[in-house]
Amino acid sequence: MDQKILDNFKNNGIDASFYETAEELKAQLYKLVPQGSEVMTMTSVTLDALGISQEINESGKYNAVRSKLFAGDSEARYRASVPEYSIGSVHAATEEGQLVIASATGSQLPAYAYGAKMAIFVIGIQKLVPNLDAAFKRIYDYVFPLENERALKAYGSGSGVNKLLVINREVTPSRIKILFINQKLGF
Repeated sequence: MDQKILDNFKNNGIDASFYETAEELKAQLYKLVPQGSEVMTMTSVTLDALGISQEINESGKYNAVRSKLFAGDSEARYRASVPEYSIGSVHAATEEGQLVIASATGSQLPAYAYGAKMAIFVIGIQKLVPNLDAAFKRIYDYVFPLENERALKAYGSGSGVNKLLVINREVTPSRIKILFINQKLGF
């Protein structure tokens, strides 16, 4: 990955790093998120493919908010919006240093935008696009049809590009971390 792209994120207040292998990326991720921490893993094909969702939610090493959310814990919906750590992915990252996330419900957006003490994004290299125009095109033309199909299978109802979050800059130093991987993962 071009160092200039990583620098563009840094100039926008976002820490970005690049990993060749899943093992390297996961080692860094687990250094960033101490065992016992409160963690919300967002729905992500990328995280699932790497085994990160399973490790966080099922290993017992972390205070996994997602597990509580589906167990009917009444406080979990709030905790999902303001966890210590949120881990997910994006639908597009621009070479200019911006992140774009589309959502049907918006459930992950509060943690990403502000609520999480640290928001960590694991991003497959194919999600890198030149600019915001290309990011929106990617979301509507490529991501949405795949996510709609996934949602139909998983939930019995389709998805939608109902809410969009564009992160142009982060004002809290080191709050947002990007871990790029040199693999095509997720949509």
